[in-house]
Amino acid sequence: MTASADRVPCTVVTGFLGAGKTTLIRHMLENANGKRLAIIVNEFGDVGIDGEILKGCGIESCQEENVVELANGCICCTVADDFVPALDQILSRSPKVDHILIETSGLALPKPLVQAFQWPAIKGRVTVDGVVAVVDGPALAEGRVAADMDALQEQRQADSTLDHDDPVEEVFEDQVACADLVILSKSDLLDRDAAARASALVEGHLSRAVKIVPSTNGKVDPSILLGLGLAVEDDIENRRTHHDDELDHDHDDFDSFIVDLPVIADPEALARRVTAVSEAENVLRVKGFVDVAGKPMRLLVQAVGPRVSHYYDRPWAPSEERRSRLVVIGLKGLDRPAIEGILAG
Repeated sequence: MTASADRVPCTVVTGFLGAGKTTLIRHMLENANGKRLAIIVNEFGDVGIDGEILKGCGIESCQEENVVELANGCICCTVADDFVPALDQILSRSPKVDHILIETSGLALPKPLVQAFQWPAIKGRVTVDGVVAVVDGPALAEGRVAADMDALQEQRQADSTLDHDDPVEEVFEDQVACADLVILSKSDLLDRDAAARASALVEGHLSRAVKIVPSTNGKVDPSILLGLGLAVEDDIENRRTHHDDELDHDHDDFDSFIVDLPVIADPEALARRVTAVSEAENVLRVKGFVDVAGKPMRLLVQAVGPRVSHYYDRPWAPSEERRSRLVVIGLKGLDRPAIEGILAG
């Protein structure tokens, strides 16, 4: 087998929908300090918006050919079909990449992915440097793992076929249970008491000594995140999770679809409509790019529950079709016509 020093280290970045994984990865790219990074972005939805955000960032270390999107479901579900070819593509690069970042989908369980690093086709070439879980500070401070959990909990409780607690809670717990480092995102929105509540909720799911690192806008020194050298795949059996005795899992509790919009005139008005959608329907995430009349740059829109952010990320390319598309992700049974009506205004 290839010596450990010759294996390319991989950092698995996991976390619930909208926790801030892409923001954290973008900050790492911006502060790569000459390190050659590759990214495997795994998107939950019909279009790889997160991959587009990373590709469009204009950062020298974020080369487009080093971004591989796996769009057929979460990595742990499609690892046999997609993960090995993705690694093959990245590891064939010259010069050799120094580190691989793997952004899982918001619903992915990290343990099956880490276990895949024990496969013969993988084990000699790469190693899991560490697992980083990004958690939503403001939501946790209010006792929730996402911006709006009430409707989800009611729906799960009404399903008599389930013999376990809310599956999203379990996904959160499994992600934290596998983590070597927990990033408490959006810490600028927390006072001391709120930060303590959020940290206490995370600590309640930790069976090992794992540090919780507060973060604002993903600003964590990459030296804290990379180079942990833990070879997690060799220790994965010591990380007990809810799903250890299950052979499979699914994501049937969620829907996602794309909403096409005409050119807009007022970004603030659109943000208010996105907030209204989250309040009226069981929407967890809205994200996408929007064409604003008279503006040479495209507008990036991201929302977690009722919290909406938007900014111009880059100019529209001359050969690029200017269009407005939003990906909506939420609980199963979303009222698509109602959501499209609200977003269209």
